[in-house]
Amino acid sequence: MKIILAADHAGFTMKEVIKKYLEEKEYEVLDCGTTSGDLSVDYPDFGFKAAEIVASNKADMGVLICGTGIGMSMVANKVQGIRATLCHDHYTAEMSRKHNNSNILVMGSRVTSIEIAKDIVDTWLTTEFEAKKHKIRIDKIANYENVHISKTFVEPFTCGKTGGRTFVINHPLIKHKLGIMRNKNTSSKDFRDLVHEVSALMIYPATCHLALEEIEIETPIEKTKISNLSGKKLAVVSVLRAGLGMAEGILKVIPNAKEGHIGLYRDHKTLKPVDYYCKLPNDISERDVFVVDPMLATGGSVASAVRHIKAKGAKKISLISLLAVPEGIARFHEEHPDVDLYVAAIDSHLDKNAYIVPGLGDAGDRLFGTK
Repeated sequence: MKIILAADHAGFTMKEVIKKYLEEKEYEVLDCGTTSGDLSVDYPDFGFKAAEIVASNKADMGVLICGTGIGMSMVANKVQGIRATLCHDHYTAEMSRKHNNSNILVMGSRVTSIEIAKDIVDTWLTTEFEAKKHKIRIDKIANYENVHISKTFVEPFTCGKTGGRTFVINHPLIKHKLGIMRNKNTSSKDFRDLVHEVSALMIYPATCHLALEEIEIETPIEKTKISNLSGKKLAVVSVLRAGLGMAEGILKVIPNAKEGHIGLYRDHKTLKPVDYYCKLPNDISERDVFVVDPMLATGGSVASAVRHIKAKGAKKISLISLLAVPEGIARFHEEHPDVDLYVAAIDSHLDKNAYIVPGLGDAGDRLFGTK
């Protein structure tokens, strides 16, 4: 087992003792510092570094020490994937592993003796997580992090007073590729390839909520634990016909997802959606559903598509679109405030023919080379 240690000046002496203690027990120990107890340093500089090493699986577990342990606890728990617990005795160390699956132990050198600290470390490292009873609670923490923290390149967008969450995926690669798609001189082949690529990139933040579980496998070198999707069933539903291009890109990333298709077209006189086809997986009610439609213009067509899916019992639905306009977002969320929307960009407005401005033209025609 590889253990990372870190401390500020107040925790330096205890860190050195614990380091020697662990090495004598033949643990592999990494030391993030500090290297002296004489020079005052800032605990976040060392706490963040150690926590990130654990979060990135470069160490199995971590031990952080400062004066009271409070500061290091606050720092470590800001890092996604970290479950840092401040322990004062044998019981709190045991419970932090059994019930909370703690991956970073925090101690206070000014409030904990060396002998008690050694007992805490021994207890913490040798106690197993009681997953059968407590895993569901840890998964809820991870799911919250995935939804609310992971979206580094995702910006929330608020439109009026309607409910519902809209996220703009403001990633440089997506912005670059979307810019090429907007160019009227881009060929159908290139346009189609770009739709596949951008859609594949957009599914990453849209799936941040998916829960993971650890399983053991054997690499060519040794046995190890890896992360695996925790039995989650997925479905990708295309709004025909333009949604087909997005679905193809997304299915390259989540190939085990089932496909559904809903046929709608917009009456050019009334601008209202007309249904002509609906074929969904029989177990759609058991799946997380991603509806794909490149253009969220008036919002009527895709709102109708989501109605069909809800009628079949689906509960967790997200919409992924390349472009949207504020009026389309407001219209969609007015009817479906429980459906999250992910878009690559939000354009200015609709023209008199209900086309997005500046937009990229008719996505279906550009995908399939038709007019």
